[in-house]
Amino acid sequence: MAHWNLETAVRQQRIAPIRLLVLDCDGVLTDGSIVYDPLGREIKRFFVRDGFAIRCWQRAGKQVAVITGRFSQTLSVRCRELDIAPVIQNAPNKEPAYARLLRMTGCRPEETCVVGDDLPDLPLILAAGLGVAVGDADPLVMDRADLVTTARGGRGAVKEVIETLLAGQGLWQEVVSHYTRQIQV
Repeated sequence: MAHWNLETAVRQQRIAPIRLLVLDCDGVLTDGSIVYDPLGREIKRFFVRDGFAIRCWQRAGKQVAVITGRFSQTLSVRCRELDIAPVIQNAPNKEPAYARLLRMTGCRPEETCVVGDDLPDLPLILAAGLGVAVGDADPLVMDRADLVTTARGGRGAVKEVIETLLAGQGLWQEVVSHYTRQIQV
């Protein structure tokens, strides 16, 4: 179970307005490994359950964006596959990218949940309505985040965050009931 650095009443107050989920790539959507094939092309591993959870979040009428310090064609493909937009790559200083993202989406900081794993993510985590560190994040990031997932980056942390947000907004049971209904054959 996730570790909260917030009191129960504050949790609900902070979760309720969230409508934009902002994700880092390496260490959040992936396990942080960077692998190259023999031709020098980058290979990333994405966790399918995180992708499914992103789809559930979107079906609930919510938005997902990515801000990452590096460029990756592999990330571009995955984000197109999941209809994630905007995707801001090559942003080693993420603060201006976050400000631009807020302008693009019309969201206020308190309407965002930022998920990160390392020090470049920390300013965004601190500025967001809800700041989340994945379970294997840098210890300083975990100490300063509102929520620390049990799952590691690239291994279900995004799914854990989305389930927590949807449950806190009273929407998770609707997702579950969609998949537990009886089908007619």
